[in-house]
Amino acid sequence: MEKQNWTSVIVPKTGWFDVNLKEIWQYRDLIKMFVKKDIVTYYKQTVLGGAWFIINPLLTTTVFTIVFGMIANISTDGIPSFLFYMLGNTVWLLFSTCLTNTSSTFIKNASIMGKVYFPRLTVPISTVIFAITSFLIQFAVFIIMWIYFWVHGAVNPNWLVLMTPLLLAHEAILGLGCGIIVSSLTTRYRDLQMLVAFGVSLWMYLSPTVYSASSIPEHIRWIYMLNPMTPILETFRYSYFGVGYTSPAYYIISLIMSLLILFLGIMLFSKVEKTFMDTI
Repeated sequence: MEKQNWTSVIVPKTGWFDVNLKEIWQYRDLIKMFVKKDIVTYYKQTVLGGAWFIINPLLTTTVFTIVFGMIANISTDGIPSFLFYMLGNTVWLLFSTCLTNTSSTFIKNASIMGKVYFPRLTVPISTVIFAITSFLIQFAVFIIMWIYFWVHGAVNPNWLVLMTPLLLAHEAILGLGCGIIVSSLTTRYRDLQMLVAFGVSLWMYLSPTVYSASSIPEHIRWIYMLNPMTPILETFRYSYFGVGYTSPAYYIISLIMSLLILFLGIMLFSKVEKTFMDTI
């Protein structure tokens, strides 16, 4: 009998950190397919279609400008209100999209995961890539506005704008880590899924999205800066506007926290994916 040579072998996962990066890379076409599906179906059967990628942040920014800028009269450190809120809202949307969409990885994809094998991490990874794609579209609109105000001397950017790719990766890591932690826990505790939207909204107001960290009293500002999203938002703001409360030490702490959250998330995800079909 002729011996067969297998091209790949699927073996059960036993450890807490079973992540095969080579296997995930081999399934890159599947990731592309998931991303394409998300882009096509996100605004399916809508009149304006993909234009909502731009309309949504513009509408939200307009509301923030009216409520927090005109009515509440919250300081924007001398930056034009619409531009100030546009940056905060665009940056926050990337994080919230990563967290919210990845938090339902197992629940939304249980029917697929229960029928065919593929690396489960490809689903949240594709979600993050989709979120980054949306961010880039929205950020392009911000850049157009930012250039206009820069030419007219309303903002004073600095060389830290070169950190934009690092800040983008940092925020995606934090959103992915938080999202897969929630997705892992919701296989047993469905209540968490109900609290995700509330938790993200609360986190937004605990972060300098619609106000600057400089408005926080100095004696408690160090506590506020331990929020991992705070240094990211403030570094974005300082980079493009030349104002904002930023510190290399707090940024490094935020980066370490984000990596630890991702590591913990992958550990939980690896453990849960082995038995989630029994509990979901």
